[in-house]
Amino acid sequence: MKFATLRSGPDQATFVALIDGHTQRYWPLSELIPNFDGDMNQLVQAWDDLRERIQLHDDGRPLDEVRVEAPIHPHRNMFCVGKNYFEHAAEFSNSGFDSSTSADDVVPKHPIIFTKAYNTLIANGDEIPRHAAVTEQLDYEAEFAIIIGKGGRGISKAQAFDHVWGYTVVNDVTARDLQKNHKQWHLAKSLDGFCPMGPWITTADEIDPADASIKCWVNGELRQNSNIGQLIFDIPTLIETISAGIELKPGDVIITGTPVGVGIGFNPPRFLQTGDVVRIEVEGMGILENRVGQ
Repeated sequence: MKFATLRSGPDQATFVALIDGHTQRYWPLSELIPNFDGDMNQLVQAWDDLRERIQLHDDGRPLDEVRVEAPIHPHRNMFCVGKNYFEHAAEFSNSGFDSSTSADDVVPKHPIIFTKAYNTLIANGDEIPRHAAVTEQLDYEAEFAIIIGKGGRGISKAQAFDHVWGYTVVNDVTARDLQKNHKQWHLAKSLDGFCPMGPWITTADEIDPADASIKCWVNGELRQNSNIGQLIFDIPTLIETISAGIELKPGDVIITGTPVGVGIGFNPPRFLQTGDVVRIEVEGMGILENRVGQ
């Protein structure tokens, strides 16, 4: 199943809906499940009790009549993973922007975990703020994200998928000059509007993350073209690593890393400019497209 957070008008409250991505139609969840009027976090938390109660009873409504918002607003910063594809680890190390490795440590031996602030979230179709007064080196990173369903601490690899509720698409927008100058990643990745997410969340039962393509186009040019099966540290490893000492909670978001082909991988680098359009597609999860604003 696919679920989105929608808004029927600028002054209207958001609501959760079941989505058919092929027919571009939706069903408000409050109509499919009487007495449910919660947000996406509440759906995730109550999923075991609600899933069997969802029954379609009509043809739905046109999705183009509503605004699609970012699908979930987590209650704390999002967990992110750096250098989690082999070829991207090499391009980043060779770019001159990586202060996290030495010459003999290009491929990380352990997952690199950092956080991205939740103020960064914007929706499919929203403009990515240019922040021209803050950064001159704006870059894109096509990624997919894990939405945690069942929380826990000390989760083993063998149990990890039992804790995954779904997946969505993310652009981990990055100010490369801030990343280089400050020698850490949080500030460079946490400027307002630096996390386009969506358009919806696909439940885990519909996706095989070991074999799903991930692609990114900038102004129609294919820049990134890889497969999630090429992750250095797979989903079970990431969940085991993070949960070892941090209790994961329902609705937590883990953004898993980007493949080769980001702007700093070119010579000279190809940074985003006002008016550029970034389009990201993860197989089975939908298409995320955003234009860079002023």
